[in-house]
Amino acid sequence: MAQTKDAVAQLQDQIETIRREAYEEGYSAAMRAVVEFTTGTAKTAPTNQAPRRTRSQPAPAPASREPPSKAPRRKTSRIASAKRVPRSRGNNARHIAGALTTLPDRTGPAAAIRKALAEKGINLAYTSIRHALGQLQARGQATVADDGKTWTYTAAQAG
Repeated sequence: MAQTKDAVAQLQDQIETIRREAYEEGYSAAMRAVVEFTTGTAKTAPTNQAPRRTRSQPAPAPASREPPSKAPRRKTSRIASAKRVPRSRGNNARHIAGALTTLPDRTGPAAAIRKALAEKGINLAYTSIRHALGQLQARGQATVADDGKTWTYTAAQAG
């Protein structure tokens, strides 16, 4: 029994030694990689890309010596260059009031309101719907049920 305990203890010591050595090797390799990366001597940089320029390095000389045009350049982004449907401000509450009137009993949760809007071709985020419902509530045109999820359109109930 004592020999078994000694053998188990030796095995555990060997496992611990191997684990510690492996950890130290991995850690030192990781630190070397970090140093290579920060000094720019990393050998694993993709060959199909130009090396990155740091602030201390000067910009490369332009390919041609033509003077720059005098017209100011407009900064465009992917979002700005995409086709957007122009929308006027303040229509969300109006759209939601219309959607609430199409629901049975003029009552429904935000999901039903969003579905009714989508049927009309209007896509709004839930946060926009909730904001507009809050605006309608502040105007006294909508009320929220006790569950906090169901909204009722109350303005102009008679017509």
